[in-house]
Amino acid sequence: MVGINIRQVDINDVDGCYMIESSCYTSDGATKEKILKRAELFPEGFLIAESEGEIIGIINSASTDKEEITDEELKDMVGHVKEGRNMVIFSLAVLPELQGNGISRQLMTRFIEVSKGLKKEKILLICKSDMIHYYQNFGFLCSRKSKSQHGGFEWHEMYLLLNTVDEI
Repeated sequence: MVGINIRQVDINDVDGCYMIESSCYTSDGATKEKILKRAELFPEGFLIAESEGEIIGIINSASTDKEEITDEELKDMVGHVKEGRNMVIFSLAVLPELQGNGISRQLMTRFIEVSKGLKKEKILLICKSDMIHYYQNFGFLCSRKSKSQHGGFEWHEMYLLLNTVDEI
């Protein structure tokens, strides 16, 4: 794999982003319409990884003042507040055949930098049990089992206090 470039999404990336989302998530993945809305409303919180002009990974989010992130409407950007104090990650996904090559680490590291640059206080997310340790590597802490039953799965809420994060 040649060099990886991490950059902010633009509207022309939506098909490629949807392809990544669809290849990594099943019943819990976002529709193309939701991805488009996220790219239009909050491109600052939507990064892509590309190699040789091809999208190989994504991370996308919304911003809110809320601490409670189990509201399904937020995934459709209802309640998104651009200047909100918290970032809420919806998905971090890398093409299955390229997973394990550090691409998601590069996306998350840049996302944390961007969040700090936007003067956010926290990054919030929900994840499945098998991903808790992965996010703990970035300094995320578990807060509780989530009320969300999105896609029929059990989820865990995690958060990262940005003022306590040094360089990763």
